[in-house]
Amino acid sequence: MSNQQIPPSDSKPQSLISPSEDAILSGSYEQLHKPSASFDSRDDYLNHELQIMQPKRWRPNLPFRDYRFEFEDTIPAMAATIGKVVMVGAIAATFAGPLGLGDAFILENVRYELLIVSIFIILFSGFILPTANLAGTHGPLIPLIPIIVAAGGHPMAFGLLIGGFGLLLAISKGGSLLANLTSKGVCGGLLLYLGFIGTTSQVKNLFAWAEGIGMAHIAFVVILLTIILYALLEHFQKRWLAVPLSCLVGGGTAFLMGAPFAFKTDPGMPHLSPMYWWGENTGWMLGFPTVDSFIIVLPFAILAVAMWSPDFLGHQVFQKISYPKRTERVLMDIDDTMVSASFRQVAGSLLGGANFTSSWGTYIVPAAIAKRPIPAGALLTALFCIIAGIWGYPMDLAIWQPVMCVALIVGVFIPLLEAGMEMTREGKTTQSAAIVVFASALVNPAFGWSITLLLDNLGLIGSKERSASLSKMSRWIIPGVMFVVLTGVMAMVGMLPGIPALLPHFRH
Repeated sequence: MSNQQIPPSDSKPQSLISPSEDAILSGSYEQLHKPSASFDSRDDYLNHELQIMQPKRWRPNLPFRDYRFEFEDTIPAMAATIGKVVMVGAIAATFAGPLGLGDAFILENVRYELLIVSIFIILFSGFILPTANLAGTHGPLIPLIPIIVAAGGHPMAFGLLIGGFGLLLAISKGGSLLANLTSKGVCGGLLLYLGFIGTTSQVKNLFAWAEGIGMAHIAFVVILLTIILYALLEHFQKRWLAVPLSCLVGGGTAFLMGAPFAFKTDPGMPHLSPMYWWGENTGWMLGFPTVDSFIIVLPFAILAVAMWSPDFLGHQVFQKISYPKRTERVLMDIDDTMVSASFRQVAGSLLGGANFTSSWGTYIVPAAIAKRPIPAGALLTALFCIIAGIWGYPMDLAIWQPVMCVALIVGVFIPLLEAGMEMTREGKTTQSAAIVVFASALVNPAFGWSITLLLDNLGLIGSKERSASLSKMSRWIIPGVMFVVLTGVMAMVGMLPGIPALLPHFRH
């Protein structure tokens, strides 16, 4: 886990346990737990719960013995379920078009993935790895999928390679190493870029939907009301309620203003046999992959896993600036998250799912805002995913644009912007943050992170004192190798603007 410490703001809650009170180390969670009525405020109770938790790695962590369920856990679980339906649906749809698969394939695979992911949520984040964030969906890969399909890439081969490379990185502790080498300026700039791009894209999506139904004014009203609601929640320190209330306001306003909506997805179960999904005339209609299939997707698999570190780091840092002091034990562990994501990816690909995994942002960001640890909300997320997958009707609501767009804006992208601003407001961080944004806009966030990591650690930008304190390995060897590998992979598959792909498979 990263040992990079983020200084708290003036308004950040202070520790509820004095330095002389060492009860955390001498008692169990059950012994240290106190009812919420014994605290002056709900916030004090939630802070205390974070401080007394003692998660166990690779050993059973049980509800009520090691953690409790609170009302606040339902918020990240709800946001995560909405995000999962949206993101898996987007990946399945991106595959379906070039492969000639219809809406029935998309719907059934999303339902299948909801059931698959629930099993791994319960097993890892809820039981044996309580500091591993949920294994979500790798959103930045979505624009690359048509290129993979056009080159003849096979989704099973792609998923298996991602899982394999991810496990190697986790075992070698490479993920936490790269996180430790990333300064606050670099990480803050990355969060700012992702937050801004995500927010603007969702606003555009909502207006495109409203214009498509001939009611462009609905998008303006929905976003305006969402802004006002978010400001009020911020004022009353109830920002953790942003996702459900924004979904209610966005969906309710659009429906009352005449936007068409109807429940279409009936209750049911998807096909559960991997042989169905990997049949030549059923499911994906691709059969099993060949050796060539693995070679074609190799560069993209390397790129996907290389992008995990900045993604995971951003999620961990958001917890650090939201949690009170003395909560290091409950922070998301980057290497454990990679282990969980890797196993989930391998199993999901073998079973026939369309998901390509990464850290689950639509869960961890609202959970951090609500000041809740990972396990309890994880189990509720699994429950909500099972209900959504089998019942069917919630899926229609989750992917309706007025609900989906505002949920992603207030639940993920605006908080990322806030976290980025928090990290870049002190010290010599603005130079590095600006370069990350600049380089990310040139190519993508993985390129922006890798080149700025190298420049920052060399001391060309950012804090010269920090650079001087680093070893030769940390200052330029590891960042240099990472930049060369990532840039080389991008060059091979044609992701560098204006430069044709070096590999014939990826030339158009």
